[in-house]
Amino acid sequence: MTTEKADIAIARADRVMRALDERDGAARAAARRERQRLNAGVGRAIGRAGVAILLISMVTILIGLLKPIGMFGFLAAVGLAIGAAVLIMASGRREIVAPNVTADLPNGQMVQRFDSYLFRSRRMLPAPAQAELDKLSAGLPALRQTLERVPDLDPAAQDARRLMSTHLPGLIDRYLHVPQAYRSEPDGEGVSVDERLVEALAAGRQALVEISEKLAHADMAAFETQGRFIKSRYGEEPINQ
Repeated sequence: MTTEKADIAIARADRVMRALDERDGAARAAARRERQRLNAGVGRAIGRAGVAILLISMVTILIGLLKPIGMFGFLAAVGLAIGAAVLIMASGRREIVAPNVTADLPNGQMVQRFDSYLFRSRRMLPAPAQAELDKLSAGLPALRQTLERVPDLDPAAQDARRLMSTHLPGLIDRYLHVPQAYRSEPDGEGVSVDERLVEALAAGRQALVEISEKLAHADMAAFETQGRFIKSRYGEEPINQ
């Protein structure tokens, strides 16, 4: 009984400390971004629902002008409008949180989908993996800013898209398929499933950092070239008034 009570107390303290940790830092920023995405998605869904209700209302009025629809027809139109609004709202929420990525999805939206996926997967991972996920999530706003102005077919952008749409989500999904009782057992190399998850997340994070740095250095080189050109072309010449 004493041991059981101690385990319960430890588990409760762990939950409290985890909640306190999530109030600040990368986890808090990720939660704020997720709320912003959710609010934006709800706003778009409300707009689409309003358009659908308006169209149904106009069709109902036109039909009523040509032929009386009666009370049952009116109730059917109201039910159709409500059903359409509910379906649009539900589909709008699913669109925001879905980790699936299509080939024509812009780079900026790709990063947002991945960010949302990480936020929703975080609580299912062990604490060391959560810490690595927080580091990965903290770098996504800067990566999004860089990738938004890079063509989707750019080789570096393609590497980043594969990491965020296939490799890292696939890693997390495969980890979650492993029964919890086996995640701490060492494999043939003496590495547990939990440890390998952290190592792979760190490697993926480093790869995204290198991609971001590569693109940033390309921008710096282009800026330097432009600056040298302007200096050589106009630096020594007076500007005619």
